[in-house]
Amino acid sequence: MILLVDVGNTNIVIGVYKDNNYIAGWRLSTDSKKTSDEYGIQMMQLFHQNDLNPKEVEGIIISSVVPNIMHSLENMVKKNFDINPIIVGPGVKTGINIKYDNPKEVGADRIVNAVAAHEIYRRDVVIIDFGTATTYCAVTENGNYLGGCICPGVRISSDALFERAAKLPRVELELPKSIICKNTVSSMQAGILYGYIGQVEYIVNKIKSEMISMGFEKPYVIATGGLANLIAKSTDVIDKVDSSLTLEGLRIIYDKNKE
Repeated sequence: MILLVDVGNTNIVIGVYKDNNYIAGWRLSTDSKKTSDEYGIQMMQLFHQNDLNPKEVEGIIISSVVPNIMHSLENMVKKNFDINPIIVGPGVKTGINIKYDNPKEVGADRIVNAVAAHEIYRRDVVIIDFGTATTYCAVTENGNYLGGCICPGVRISSDALFERAAKLPRVELELPKSIICKNTVSSMQAGILYGYIGQVEYIVNKIKSEMISMGFEKPYVIATGGLANLIAKSTDVIDKVDSSLTLEGLRIIYDKNKE
């Protein structure tokens, strides 16, 4: 078995693969104040609840955009699995040629998604990851990571509206049937989500236009992350929702780097 760990700003997504098949997965809250022992207790409980033997784990790979948590996670892995994990970062083989001004600035999550999209789809792609931040990445068929853009995530926008406007409530992210709404909650939902869909459509079409002007084919648009399905239902610029993209990318990078 191999253990895949993707640390985001809000959640830690964990996957267990055996013989290249996904067999278990969990989400934990990201908390840089937790100790390695606290994370270890959580991890062992999850393994035992799913009748998995931690001793069967032969390899571990971690990607993270939260540097402060890495000391605890690496110690947890060494204590509970007696394994030195692969950490996605400089020096790790990915098969991707990063065209950023400073390649070290590209987040591990964006690299992992790019690897998965390149290996699985083998075409020019735009990847949208709806996480705490929403990231847009342009990757070519031959594995060049051209770059992209980063926007505040949907929940960040919603929370900012609630926190900065005294009379507005916190709302669930549900899409109203109409954008002409007759109460405050649905008006906020419409503004947040329809506004975000408009942003997605404009940015995707802009990236497509620039890629085509560079001589690339019209890119295939892949969405992943927690709100990908909600947004994709209301726009035709997203070609596919791939909820397992990040974990698949970690599995592919692990295979490229295992001894």
